[in-house]
Amino acid sequence: MPRETKHYRNVNENPCNMCMPMGGILPFKGIEDAMVIIHGSQGCSTYMRRHIAEHYNEPIDVGSSSLNEKGTIYGGSQNLFQALDNIRKVYKPRLIGILTSCLAETIGEDVEGIARDYLKQRGLDDFPLVAVSTPGYGGTHSEGYWLAVKKTVVALARPTEKHDGINVIVPNLSPADIREIKRILELMDIKYTLLPDISETLDRPIARPYTKIPPGGTKVEAIRRMPGAAATIQFGITVEENVSPGRYLQSQFGVPLYNLPVPMGVEATDMFVGLLAGLAGGSVPKTLELERGRLLDCMVDSHKYNAQGRGAVFGDPELVYAVVRTCAENGLYPAVVATGSGNTGLEDLLEPVLADCPGEVRFHNETDFAQIRTTCRETGVNIAIGHSDGKYLTEKEGIPLARMGFPIHDRVGGQRLLSVGYTGTTMFLDRITNTLLEYKHKNYRAAMYRKFYRNTGIEERGHTSLMGQAFGSEECPQLIPVLRGELR
Repeated sequence: MPRETKHYRNVNENPCNMCMPMGGILPFKGIEDAMVIIHGSQGCSTYMRRHIAEHYNEPIDVGSSSLNEKGTIYGGSQNLFQALDNIRKVYKPRLIGILTSCLAETIGEDVEGIARDYLKQRGLDDFPLVAVSTPGYGGTHSEGYWLAVKKTVVALARPTEKHDGINVIVPNLSPADIREIKRILELMDIKYTLLPDISETLDRPIARPYTKIPPGGTKVEAIRRMPGAAATIQFGITVEENVSPGRYLQSQFGVPLYNLPVPMGVEATDMFVGLLAGLAGGSVPKTLELERGRLLDCMVDSHKYNAQGRGAVFGDPELVYAVVRTCAENGLYPAVVATGSGNTGLEDLLEPVLADCPGEVRFHNETDFAQIRTTCRETGVNIAIGHSDGKYLTEKEGIPLARMGFPIHDRVGGQRLLSVGYTGTTMFLDRITNTLLEYKHKNYRAAMYRKFYRNTGIEERGHTSLMGQAFGSEECPQLIPVLRGELR
């Protein structure tokens, strides 16, 4: 008897995530007059700024300590000192974020200690240096993002007088999404501090003269005053407590925390708008009521098409959760839910959302696109929703991709994709529905003829041949019921 062998795949093929420092860069791009340095080799910062620039279509400056062989052996503090001096001289920032790469972490660099020594030696006691440990192997870009936000709050937040503003902490959304959230806050007459605010810094208008650090972003003074806020709204339902900035403000300063899903879909947006109305003691503006009505009309228009969808949703846990909720509201239930993150709570959070799902839903954490592709093929997925790396599903399996999230490299305008709020959800549903319709119109003939061959037992000889010969032959009577939809 031949021995049965099992083959184990111990590698990632096209992982469904990027490295931790990549995500750590983004929050610092949403703080006014801030700059960021990667403590590591030159190649790390070059790769990351190129990757981010291709998504936002904006120049992205990321400093580097250019750690080399000597620094690897004897320590890289002098490299980092020199990099900080250069950054301060060239960019004149009001805050610098320091992120670590795999190399710096592997040799055991104490980046927080180096930052303290630098401030002491340069006599810069009041200058904010935010050091964040972000080895590429320590987590995904999503975890790097949240850790950088929390470390920024920890570094800057201090006891302050109470005020009637609220804190709004956002995940990695598009600048268009951030602008929409700010518009809703302003319509509700809410005083707020939104962190991080990339609405202008990573989608800036053309202006002359060019500035190395774009205007906009959350003010440092506003971050310092976050402990005095009346409440914190954090769009971080999937975020673990140890990297939650909202949880830190609650535990250290007693700021009430409202942890909400990203406001996509009717229910989640209602939750956000309703909370704002409660905190402000006011009513919902007529503008938002009209936008909600248009969203409901959009759902009526598209539900008959969406019900034919069998989706694969992938990306950052927070966006995956929001997209699955929104799709389920519209009858488009997923077959595959995947994230490159190790977040193990996503399946439990989505259990009530998918209670009425008619088919099996497969969850993948810390996954790659080789696994996602296999599962999509096994479950009959006909639409994928996520970032550009999902193009492999289109290239290899013919599954159309509705792009959203980060990164989007093979299309322009990723920074302008709007998906939140009532208006953004309407636009998102239109994109999803039209993707399904395009797929259906491109493939319905192939599906029809597959049914014909399967139900008649006639040998398959190609659609063109059948179209040219079936009518007028003895096969025609067998084709008519297929065309009428009588054979399933």
